[in-house]
Amino acid sequence: MKLARFKDAQGDVAVGTIKDDQLFALDTGDSKYRQLSDILDADDPAAAVATLPAAEVGIPLEQVVLLPPIDNQEVWAAGVTYKRSQTARMEESETSADCYDRVYQSARPEIFLKATPNRVSGPGEPVRIRSDSKWDVPEPELALVLNSRLGLVGFTIGNDVSSRDIEGENPLYLPQAKVYNQCCGLGPYVVLANSIPDPSAIGISLRIERAGNSVFQGETSIAEMARSFDDLLGWLGRENSFPNGAFLLTGTGIVPDSDFTLQNGDLVHISISGIGTLTNPVVRG
Repeated sequence: MKLARFKDAQGDVAVGTIKDDQLFALDTGDSKYRQLSDILDADDPAAAVATLPAAEVGIPLEQVVLLPPIDNQEVWAAGVTYKRSQTARMEESETSADCYDRVYQSARPEIFLKATPNRVSGPGEPVRIRSDSKWDVPEPELALVLNSRLGLVGFTIGNDVSSRDIEGENPLYLPQAKVYNQCCGLGPYVVLANSIPDPSAIGISLRIERAGNSVFQGETSIAEMARSFDDLLGWLGRENSFPNGAFLLTGTGIVPDSDFTLQNGDLVHISISGIGTLTNPVVRG
């Protein structure tokens, strides 16, 4: 089952299900499930959806304004979970190389706060590269959707936009390289966990378009991850709580070559099998 936040004809935020490239609005008005995060926090999200009246006529997706599938949750991220990511981080700076190499091999992963809802862009909305950075890349990632009990209830697509030169200058600059306005893309939908039978077989691809031409393409799969979902969730939940739920970006295995940087006007397309494609234009500073 795919669930989405969208803007209805009155301009209000609403929730719907996606079937056969159409959106079917859910009537949440008299329900305890007033927003998407309420549904995701139910003991059985699919059963919660079944209690909500759905529109009999769907709206073609090309006519729908989709919103990021986040209400009031936090977005966290795990880094250096793929071999390619480890290599890329070591290429950024000789002074940081040993740090990232040890993170890749250690029991404790790198986990950091990526975004609050106001810093998140949805499908078709711009993601931003910093005006004080000269080397910027998208990071296509599978995002785990978590309820308030840190249960894995779904998946979506994440774009962990990063300023590689800022992070490479000093690892302590990571928050500035990662966390700022429009630093994170999420969407287009949340796919409930029981709708993806074999998460280890999930494929991820990235295509960057510039002036109508493809300037970078890459692909990987979840099978290339060095850490399991359970491992990452176990560390995320240590000494921490998430009363509104959370999203956890699981790291990237696709990193453009060191001579590539995003430019104003680029289009970033991230596709993940079983979920769909998240497209965001790029704006600078």
